[in-house]
Amino acid sequence: MKEDTRWKITAGAGLILLSLAIYAAHYLIFQDAHHLLIYFIGELAFVPIEVLIVTLIIDQMLESREKQHRMEKMKMVIGTFFSTVGTPLLRVLAGADPTIDQIKDRLVVGADWENKRFLEVRACLNTYTCGMAIHQVDMDGLRTFLVNQEDFLLRLVENPVILEHESFTDLILAINHLTEEMKARDDLAALPSADLAHLTNDILRVYSKVIPEWVTHMEYLKEHYPYLFSLEMRRNPFDASASVIIRQNQ
Repeated sequence: MKEDTRWKITAGAGLILLSLAIYAAHYLIFQDAHHLLIYFIGELAFVPIEVLIVTLIIDQMLESREKQHRMEKMKMVIGTFFSTVGTPLLRVLAGADPTIDQIKDRLVVGADWENKRFLEVRACLNTYTCGMAIHQVDMDGLRTFLVNQEDFLLRLVENPVILEHESFTDLILAINHLTEEMKARDDLAALPSADLAHLTNDILRVYSKVIPEWVTHMEYLKEHYPYLFSLEMRRNPFDASASVIIRQNQ
């Protein structure tokens, strides 16, 4: 028997014995079995209501609060991901997307954006097919970048909070897979066309997953952390004029 189960059985038996002892003491002191029985039945009748209050109301409130805390932690982790990996990676991949002009202007997030605008961008992304001019990608530079972030990405996968966010977990796994694929090759500049096409598909998988996660992240920052949102606007990977330096007219 597991230690946790043994502890629960011992505690339960102890509480039952304590309750019986109190009832016995009540009877010995007052010698009134009729009153004791009425009291016992009344308490027993209230048990279903107590179960309702504890399990369906209080427990649900506590679970909702705990879920909100987990979501906050998850958003913090996602924010760290974009600061460290996501935004630099987007800048590299978007720079090699020959069709990015179709949606680039829509991805220049502004301070005046409302929820409706973010919804419109997501709808646009659902119909957009990412492209990749693989010869415009610095493959050795990309591999070096991903390998340098390997430990960080591994810690993200180990974080139980992230597992609750399925789409973000898929993104991290896609990046880890791309990293392993690139590490397994010695000379990325001399790959046969079939193998290069395979790597291109792995890169496109990452690229197509990271864009919608970035949009969701920007929406969250705008609503909850305006000062972080301001910084992310100034280093928007889709805005060629973006600069972290604040000018007078900004």
